[in-house]
Amino acid sequence: MSNQMISEKLHIANMKCNGCATSITAKINEIEGVYTTEVNIEEGTINVDYQEDNVREHIITKLSAMGYPEATAENGLLMKAKSYANCMIGKVS
Repeated sequence: MSNQMISEKLHIANMKCNGCATSITAKINEIEGVYTTEVNIEEGTINVDYQEDNVREHIITKLSAMGYPEATAENGLLMKAKSYANCMIGKVS
C-alpha cells in the first residue's frame, strides 16, 4: 500500500449525459479513500484522486456494477441497461 495520493484518468463506456455523471460522481465519492471525482462526458473519462492502491479495484467494481465498465472491458446489453438505469437516477437526483 502507498501513502501517496494517486491521480488517475479512467476511460469508461456508456456515459451519455449529466445524469450519468451525477450518478457516477455520487457512487464513486461513497468509496472510502476517494478524494475527488470529475467526470468528462465528452471524453468518456473519469479523473479520480484516491489514497491506497486497492481503492482502484473498488472504483472499477462499482462502475461496472452500475453499467459503466472500463472502455477496454466487456460491454454487453446488460451493462448498457444498467448504465441507462443509473443515468435516469442521476437525472432525478
